[in-house]
Amino acid sequence: MAILQPLVDLAELCALHGLRHVVLSPGSRSAALTLAFTRNGRFACRVVMDERAAGFVALGMAQQLGVPVVLVCTSGSAAYNYAPAVVEAFFQQIPLLVLTADRPKEWIHQLDGQTIYQTELYGKHVKRSYDLPADYQHEDAPWFINRSVNEAILTSLAQPPGPVHINVPIREPFYPNPGEEMVPTPGLRYIQQVPAVATLAPEQWHPLLDAWDASERILIAGGQQARNDQLQEVLARIAEEWRVPVLGDVISNLGSGEGLITHHDLFLGTSEGAALRPDLLVTFGKSFLSKSLKQFLRKYPPLRHWHIGEENHLIDTFQTLTTQVPVSPAYFWPKLYEDIDYQKFVQHTDTEVDENYLAHWQALERKSRRLLREYLQNLTVISELQVLEKVLESLPARCQLHLANSMPVRYVNMLGLTHPSCEVFANRGTSGIDGCVSTALGAAAVNQVPTYLLVGDVAFLYDRNGLLMRPLPDQFKILVLNNGGGNIFRMIDGPAAQPELEEYFETRHAYTAQSTALESGMGYRAVTAMEQLPDALDEFHQARRSFVLEIFTDPETNAQVLKGLKIYLKTNH
Repeated sequence: MAILQPLVDLAELCALHGLRHVVLSPGSRSAALTLAFTRNGRFACRVVMDERAAGFVALGMAQQLGVPVVLVCTSGSAAYNYAPAVVEAFFQQIPLLVLTADRPKEWIHQLDGQTIYQTELYGKHVKRSYDLPADYQHEDAPWFINRSVNEAILTSLAQPPGPVHINVPIREPFYPNPGEEMVPTPGLRYIQQVPAVATLAPEQWHPLLDAWDASERILIAGGQQARNDQLQEVLARIAEEWRVPVLGDVISNLGSGEGLITHHDLFLGTSEGAALRPDLLVTFGKSFLSKSLKQFLRKYPPLRHWHIGEENHLIDTFQTLTTQVPVSPAYFWPKLYEDIDYQKFVQHTDTEVDENYLAHWQALERKSRRLLREYLQNLTVISELQVLEKVLESLPARCQLHLANSMPVRYVNMLGLTHPSCEVFANRGTSGIDGCVSTALGAAAVNQVPTYLLVGDVAFLYDRNGLLMRPLPDQFKILVLNNGGGNIFRMIDGPAAQPELEEYFETRHAYTAQSTALESGMGYRAVTAMEQLPDALDEFHQARRSFVLEIFTDPETNAQVLKGLKIYLKTNH
C-alpha cells in the first residue's frame, strides 16, 4: 500500500479542508485516486462518463456550494475534455480542484497509449498548476505533495476564486491488493489560512465619498453575480433615498424595486442616449449581457467610472474606467450607504442630485414594459418570445433558473422575471453553449430547490451526455425550445443575409429531445400549439421526477416576431 499512500492522503487532505463532493470519470490510470475518494467515507461521489460533461457538472455544483468540487479523470485526451469547463470556471470565478492522472514523463513520445503533455495542461485558464512527483521514495516527496495539495485548495478559494489543476503521475500498480485497506497517514498535516477581507483606509475612502457627493447624475450597473439579499436591500435604499438608477441584467440577480432598471435592452437604442449619460458610473459584478448597454456607455461615456471588485485585472468593459476599487461589492455598498449620510451630516453639505435623471430612466423603463406587453398581446402566431413570457409567469417563487447561451438568455433578459425572488444562472464566463445542461444538472444535484433550465435544441443536443449521471435530481426540469437549428443566426444581420444560412450556420436538423429524455428516465411532453401550453406547463411543474418539456416553433416566425418587436419599440418610443 505504500506506493499509493500519498494518493490516499491527498483525498484525506481534501476532506480535512471541508471538500465533500467529487465527480469521477472512469479510467484505470486514475483508479487509485478514485478508490482513495470513494473509500474515504466523507465524500459524495458521482460518476459522469463523459469528461466534458463531468467538468460542467462539477462547475454547477461548485457554483452553488462556493467551495471546490473535485474532478478526477484518467490520463490522455480525457484530461483535455475538462478544458471547456475549466475555462468557464476561470472566467466565472468558480473554484474547482482538477485532478488528472498521468503517466510518468519518460513515456511521452514512446508510442505508449494515453500519454500526452499534461504539465500545465490548461495554461493560463487555471489559477495555478501543480505537478506531483511520480516517485515517492525520497523523504521530501510526501512533504512536497502535502504542501502542494494544501496550497492548491487554498489557492482555489482565494479571491477571486477559480480552478486549480493538480497533475498526478502514477506508476503501476494502480490498485490495492484484495483486502488491503486504504488508511490515511495518522496526524496528517493540513494547513489553514486565516481569512482576510480587503478594506479601504480613510485616506483612500474619503476621496471616493467626495467624488460621489459632487456628482449629480450617478448610474450604478451590476454585472453577473449570485443572489445576495443584503446587497439587494442596500442598493434598493440607495436608489430610493438618493434617487440613483440601478441597472441590472437578468443575470445580475438584483431583485426588484422602483429604482431598478431591467428593461434597458428595450430602450437604450433610442435617440435619448445623451439625456441618460451619467457623470459617475459605478459598476460591479462580472460580465454584462446587454450589448445595448455596452454600446450606450461607449457612445456616451461618463466623466468618471469606478469598478468595484477584487479582480486581478483592470475591468474596462465600457472603455471608460477611471478608478478600480479593489474591495468586494458586499463591503463597498453598505459602507458607502452608511458613510455618505454621515459625511453630509458632519460637513453640512448636500449636493443636489438631479432627480429628473432617475425619473427619466424610470419613465423609459415603464414605457418599455408597457410596449412589450402590448406587442405580445397582439401576436396571433406561436413564437419563442410568447412561449417564454408564459413560462416565466408560471415559474414558482424562489426557484433557480438556468439560462443556456444563444437566444434563451437574451429572451429572458428582454422579458424580465415575473418573480424577482428566482435566482438566475448562466455560463457567461465564456458564453459557450457546450455545458448548459450539465451545469444546471450539477446545480440541481446539490441545491435542494426547484431547478429549471431553458435551453435551445442545439445546446441541448450538444450537452446531453450530462444526463448519463445517476441519479438525476427529481426537482430538475428542462424546457427545450426546438426550432430545428441554430435560430440565433436568423436574428443576426450578418449570417441572416447569406444564402448559406441554413446549411452552414443554422445547421438544420430533425432531432427531438424525446429519445434522450426517455432513455434518461425523465418525463417528457411536446408542445406544438399555443393552446397546448397551459396544460403542459401544469404537468411540467407538478411532475415529481426530472422532466423535459419540448416546445416546437418555426424559426422564420421567431425571427420575424423579434424583428417586429424591435420595430414596434423604435416606432413608439
